[in-house]
Amino acid sequence: MTNAPKLARRLGAFDATLIVMGGIIGTGIFMNPAVVAARAHTTPLILGVWLAGGLIAVIGAYIFAELAWRRPSVGGSYGYLRDAYHPVLAFMSGWTSLFVTNSGSYAATAVTFAIYASPFLHVATVPLAVAVIAVMSGINCFGVGKGAGVQNVLMVLKIAAIGGLIAAALFAPAQVAHATAVVAPHGLALIGALGAALLPVFYSYDGWQTAPFMDEELKDPERTLPLGLIWGVLAVVILYIAVTLVSIRVLGPAGLAASQAPATDVLRLAIGPAGAALMAGCIALSTIGFLSNTALCIPRLYFAMANDGLFFKQIAYVNPKTQAPVAAILLQAVVSIVIVLVGKYDQILNYVTSMDFLYMVLFAGALFIFRARGIRGARTGIGVPLHPWSTLLFAGVSLAVVINSYVAFPKDTLIGLLILLSGAPIYFIWVRRVLPRAAAIKP
Repeated sequence: MTNAPKLARRLGAFDATLIVMGGIIGTGIFMNPAVVAARAHTTPLILGVWLAGGLIAVIGAYIFAELAWRRPSVGGSYGYLRDAYHPVLAFMSGWTSLFVTNSGSYAATAVTFAIYASPFLHVATVPLAVAVIAVMSGINCFGVGKGAGVQNVLMVLKIAAIGGLIAAALFAPAQVAHATAVVAPHGLALIGALGAALLPVFYSYDGWQTAPFMDEELKDPERTLPLGLIWGVLAVVILYIAVTLVSIRVLGPAGLAASQAPATDVLRLAIGPAGAALMAGCIALSTIGFLSNTALCIPRLYFAMANDGLFFKQIAYVNPKTQAPVAAILLQAVVSIVIVLVGKYDQILNYVTSMDFLYMVLFAGALFIFRARGIRGARTGIGVPLHPWSTLLFAGVSLAVVINSYVAFPKDTLIGLLILLSGAPIYFIWVRRVLPRAAAIKP
C-alpha cells in the first residue's frame, strides 16, 4: 500500500482563494437582495443585514482558518469532526453529504444551469443538467490541476460578470423608487424582520467550508488554506455589499423588495432590453462555476472516508496517471444524476440549511477542543480574533439559524435531522461487521 498513488499537491494560495469564492458564489446574490429588502424594508437595515451576515461569515472563515492551521491535511471538515469528537460524526457528515446535502445541491444547481442555458443551447433541461454534471466530473478526473484550472477560470469570469453588473449600475439613472415612502419596523417587529432578513443572507454567504476538503492537494496547506479562506470570504463580502448598494441605487429599497429578478431588472435599466438575456447568461455562468467547484471539492470527502476505512475501499482509488480520486468523483456524479432524474432536488434543498448550520456549531466547538488539547501547527498560524467571544457569537448565530429552521419548517428540519442521525447506526454496523471482515480477507 505504500506505493499506492497519492493525491498531488499542486495548488497554492491563489487557487485556494478562488476555490473558497467558488464554493460561496452561486445564484443567491442575483436573487436574494430582493428577499432581504422585502424583509428589512429600509436602506440602513438592508445594508446592516448584509454587513452583519458578512461579519459572521468572516468570523467563520477565521474559525476554519485556525482549524486548518491546527489540523492540516486531514480531509478538511471531515477530519476536524473525526479528531475533535468521534469518527461517527465525521461519517454522518459524509453520509448526509452524499445522499442529501451536497448531492442535492449539485443536482439542483445543474438543473438551474440547464433552465438558464437551454434557451441558448436548445437542449431540454434534464438532459442538459445530466450532461453538465458528467462534463464537470469528467474534467476533474484528469487531475486536480485541470479541475482547479477550469474552476479558477470560471470563477474569474464570474467575478468579471458581477463587476460588470456593478459598473453598469453605476451609470444607470437612479429610479423614482427612491421617492417611495418606506416605513421601518419597530420593537419586536424589527427583531423579527431582521431575523427573517438574515436567513437568505446567511444562505448566500454559506459555502466556504467545502474548500478545506482540498487540503491534501494544497502546497503548504498550513499556510495556503487559512489565507485562501480569509481572502476568499472577504472578497465575497465586498462583492455582495457592492451588488446590494448598486441594486438599492437603481431600484430603491421598495423597488428592490418588489423585484422578482433584481439583478436582471438592474441590468435592464442600465443597458436596455438586452440586459435580461445578458443576465441569464451571467446566472448560467455562475451556476456552472459552482458546479465545477462542487465537482472539484466534495469528492475529496468520500475519498477521505474510504481512506479511513469508513467507506468502500474502492472509493479511495487514485488514478496513477492523473493522481485524481476518480472513483470518488464518479460516485458523486452518479448520485447527483440520479437525483436529477428522480426530480427530488427541490425537496432535498429544504433539508440542507439546518444541517449545514448544525455542523457550524460543531466546528466552533472543535476549535475550543483543539485549543484545550494544545493541538497546533508546526509554526505560528492564524488565530480567531477576539476568541472566545467571536467564536461563541458564531456558534450562537448558527444555532439560532437551526432553531429558526425548525420553527419555520418543522417537518423538513425534522426529516433532515433524522437523515443525519440515520448515519449513526450505519457507522456502527460498518465498524463492527464490514471492517473486521475486510481485515480478515487481506493477504
